[in-house]
Amino acid sequence: MDNNDILRRLRYILNLSDDAMMDIYAKGGEPVSRAEVSDWLKKEEDEAFDVVIDENLATFLNGVIVNYRGKQEGRTPVAEVVLDNNIILRKLKIAFNFKAEEIVYLLRLGGQNVSTTELSAFFRNPKHAKYKPLNDQYLRNFLTGFQKQRDAQRAKL
Repeated sequence: MDNNDILRRLRYILNLSDDAMMDIYAKGGEPVSRAEVSDWLKKEEDEAFDVVIDENLATFLNGVIVNYRGKQEGRTPVAEVVLDNNIILRKLKIAFNFKAEEIVYLLRLGGQNVSTTELSAFFRNPKHAKYKPLNDQYLRNFLTGFQKQRDAQRAKL
């Protein structure tokens, strides 16, 4: 998945306005303008489209963590220069305090069956023998399941 698609999906899942996105970026340590947010959210065909680099997405995810979990004492989150799907899933896990069973449930809701044992391989150190890279389909299905869960919660309100 590309970073722009992930950013678009998270904006929809979390029901964020432009102002809320700007606030989250600021909490992540890098204020951005409304124009930047707007250009990142445009489709590739639009001439104003701008690519979200890994560091920009990492800043947003760090802001989501701060927004939903609070800021750590005296520590400003540092955005990774290079992101992979495993790091993105880990940051979402931290931000929303997901337990392994909840992630397995969201993956199933999105159409991907995975066991908690398989899931643990995604959160291991890349140097660990049992580490497994998270492919795009898993992340896509996780985000789909997360979206379905959020939509169901909104429907109850």
